[in-house]
Amino acid sequence: MARHALTAGVALALLGCNYQASAQQSGQAASEAAPAVVATPPVAAASTLPAPPLVTGLPNFAPLVERVGPSVVNIRAMEKVRSARSGAAPGSPEAQMEELLRRFFGIEVPNLPRGGAAPSAPGDERERQAGIGSGFILSQDGYIMTNAHVVEGADNLIVTLPDKREFRAKVVGQDKRTDVAVVKIEGSGLPAVQIGNVEQLRVGDWVLAIGSPFGLENSVTAGIVSAKQRDTGDYLPFIQTDVAINPGNSGGPLINMAGQVVGINSQIYSRSGGFMGISFSIPIDEAMRIAEQLRQTGTVTRGRIGVMIGDVDREVASSLGLPPNQQGALVRNVEADSPAAKAGVQQGDIITRFDGKAIEKTADLPRLVGETKPGTRASITVLRNGSAQDLTLTVEKAEEGGTPRGLLGGTAPQVDGTATAVAALGLSVNELTAAQRQQLRGRSGVAVSSVTEGGPAARTGLRAGDLILSVGRQSVDSVESFSRAIAALPQNHPVSVLYVRDGYAQYGMIRPQAR
Repeated sequence: MARHALTAGVALALLGCNYQASAQQSGQAASEAAPAVVATPPVAAASTLPAPPLVTGLPNFAPLVERVGPSVVNIRAMEKVRSARSGAAPGSPEAQMEELLRRFFGIEVPNLPRGGAAPSAPGDERERQAGIGSGFILSQDGYIMTNAHVVEGADNLIVTLPDKREFRAKVVGQDKRTDVAVVKIEGSGLPAVQIGNVEQLRVGDWVLAIGSPFGLENSVTAGIVSAKQRDTGDYLPFIQTDVAINPGNSGGPLINMAGQVVGINSQIYSRSGGFMGISFSIPIDEAMRIAEQLRQTGTVTRGRIGVMIGDVDREVASSLGLPPNQQGALVRNVEADSPAAKAGVQQGDIITRFDGKAIEKTADLPRLVGETKPGTRASITVLRNGSAQDLTLTVEKAEEGGTPRGLLGGTAPQVDGTATAVAALGLSVNELTAAQRQQLRGRSGVAVSSVTEGGPAARTGLRAGDLILSVGRQSVDSVESFSRAIAALPQNHPVSVLYVRDGYAQYGMIRPQAR
């Protein structure tokens, strides 16, 4: 049920051997050409020795499979369906033909038996397999971890162990945001996995996957870790590997060379629906935090602070005079009455730390906030106009599913009033209307009334209806202050502009025309 072949090239290089032979030949020729005076040992002889190989051979995965294999299970998701009008099994050629006749030709097929089977009464319910996935046993008393998308929508779950024992399972809890689920079977003394340390996992390490691709139970594939901290989701820094993962592998374990689980196989990058050399696994430390909450309460509680964020790219950093590798998350929107708004966070701020932890990239912030218990008072550090400010806020509980609420939106507002032209930037601005001030929640600025086609502002991406909050790190609250800020800038010098469009803030760098 994954939504989403081992290729390992081994190059053996005998470095130094040819070089050593040629050096000996050169030394022999030199001794014949000139008489020896003093016999001295070769100073550089040690440098000609071949370097010891870093990789001495391919690993043997058999002991790992013997240790972990008994803990990996097959999970079949079953759904209840009402009987078709005929005795044909859903998905069979007969049922497909009946559906074709009914849909395109309006022909209803009578309820006749197939192959000697008794006809089914319309409305009768029966189970059929809706999908298949994998999982692994967390504890001897029957708790099993898998993917949320493996169990989603299932009416019943059937878990099959490698020794062919079958159990009916119930869903303890599932979290769609992280794609983690915990199910329970009734048993004791079951073979549980060992949990590994993801921090010790290195790019290039060998890893192993066991699962049920295409329903082929207990299939083993292997590869290496291609990357860590790969951001493909809201709350998860995925482990990227080249381990072959296909439909049915979802929920199975990613195993290190110590036989410990370091991830849950969850997604693939594919244009065909099958494996194309890139697969993603949920880090087991992240998954275990979710699983613990699911086991205790059946749900996951997350924190929120009420901001929408974006990347601090090179253009943003350049417009603010910051290093091109500036870390942090750009605040594009602050929700009204949210913890961030109450703490004084503003659009255009760059959040660099949360609760004492550095925000190295944008995806770090939602993970840190989500892991924070609602009601916790947390410190937050922002960069504003080049200066760092420390603020304090109280994290609140995120809504179910984590959907942002209360965001500004809509089309760009109409502007009116007296316009002034700023020829060097290629735009005209107006005073804010009452509606625009309300949209900015009391913040000051000016509204762009027109943009010269092909001019500097247009090349930056500004357009009529944008609301400019600051120019060159200077806040503007009127057309007059905007004009003063522009006049004070060095001629022909790029100028950073913080503007809001449809409720979202963004920085731009305008490069003026020569004047």
